[in-house]
Amino acid sequence: MDKQAQATETTMKAGFDASLWNADLAPVAPSARTWNIKAYAALWVAMVACVPTYLLAGGLIAAGMNWQQAVLTVFLGNLIVLIPMIAIGHMGAKYGVPFPVLLRSAFGPQGAKIPAVARGLVACGWFGINTWVGGSAIYVILNALTGGVFQGSPLPILGIDPAQTVCFLVFWAMHLYFIRHGTESIRILEVLAAPFLLAMALALLVWAYVAAGGFGPMLSAPSQFIEGGAKEGQFWGVFFLSLTGMVGFWATMALNIPDFTRFAKTQKAQMIGQAIGLPLPMALFAFISVAVTSATVTIYGEPIWNPVDLAGRMGGVGVVLALAALVIATLTTNLAANIVAPAYGFSNLAPSKISFRMGGYITAAIGILIFPWKLVEDAGAYIFTWLVGYSALLGPIAGILIADYFLLRRTKLNVDDLFKSDGAYAAKGGWNVAGLTAFGLGVLPNMPGFLKAAGAVQSVPAIFTGIYQYAWFVGFIVAGGVYYLLTLKRKTA
Repeated sequence: MDKQAQATETTMKAGFDASLWNADLAPVAPSARTWNIKAYAALWVAMVACVPTYLLAGGLIAAGMNWQQAVLTVFLGNLIVLIPMIAIGHMGAKYGVPFPVLLRSAFGPQGAKIPAVARGLVACGWFGINTWVGGSAIYVILNALTGGVFQGSPLPILGIDPAQTVCFLVFWAMHLYFIRHGTESIRILEVLAAPFLLAMALALLVWAYVAAGGFGPMLSAPSQFIEGGAKEGQFWGVFFLSLTGMVGFWATMALNIPDFTRFAKTQKAQMIGQAIGLPLPMALFAFISVAVTSATVTIYGEPIWNPVDLAGRMGGVGVVLALAALVIATLTTNLAANIVAPAYGFSNLAPSKISFRMGGYITAAIGILIFPWKLVEDAGAYIFTWLVGYSALLGPIAGILIADYFLLRRTKLNVDDLFKSDGAYAAKGGWNVAGLTAFGLGVLPNMPGFLKAAGAVQSVPAIFTGIYQYAWFVGFIVAGGVYYLLTLKRKTA
């Protein structure tokens, strides 16, 4: 148990169900609510500074946008997702319990395990991908320093060479320390890392500007959607699909943000801290991505979008600094975004047997077993299949949570009953039919569009393609609306 958890209820109350309670899931005591505005702003700056964020703008430029359109799309997407982020964060800050426990109000104690695991499995996929990115950074830069000494033939089954395997496992092992020491150790890392990562990003921007003698052709290139352009008249379709992708990028964190806001000193701390730390830093990193890549056309004769590849091209001390920045950036993002949620989610499956720490170890194991290097082989599907696809799954959960907490319960929960199998939220044997039905109906409209985007079917009616462009929003509204109506009808019956 980490130090933060030690300040929760360490003894189970009479009437609680042992299958629903452990000290990690219990409400955080006031003395342990130490996160202030600075902590939440640092959390987001440290998470935003990562390779996937850097690559977002590249995907939008490739889709035909100019740099202003790309940066604005990133900013607007994150401004939108900030709203449910703060709203759902309100639950954790008020009651001090994590996301899987809060789900019991709308889904029932047993039904809550489905959305909690759904969120956790998505995080496991991201954990593996980001661990592969961090290991790849070490591998690329080691070879840049040694002239390719560590390159070798792929190993059987794995499909990667021995050095790649070792670099991946070394970076993977770094996470275990923080899993062992819990959320407080993650907070300390985020606070320390945020200013360093911000300084490194700005230093990269200055280096690119000086080395290239200014930012090059990409910043002056017009949008492909203008009259006479290659994609004339197609802007709005691409924009809304991309906007949904931007929302989807942090749709996971919008759900389990109570895992962090449960440690907030005040509601003001989590609200202002998140507002400072998310939209503007995301837009800043999108601009840095476009500007630096534009400069690489002049410096190296070709655009280099991937910061890992760019780090490998740098010489001297720049390589070492780049390695440190990439490793820390990936580690801070991975710990906060992709370890905490599944750790609590797996703990929620069997609280008496699985602690937060054990849940983190399970996440780490899955991160290896999924062979993440195979997941990222097709980078072309990054925004339009992966990000939009899982936003279609997570949007409904967010809609249900907000409808339940704000519209139906008016932010009033009986925390003790969240840990009782026969309490106010027990529903039918622990399964809230209204929540589960709304979840299914919220996902349903986006399924045809997702299957087409993923290549599972050749074509679907045009209406479903249009719906899929707004996957997160459609799921959020449909599921939230259905849940509200079903629950309201049950109350008035």
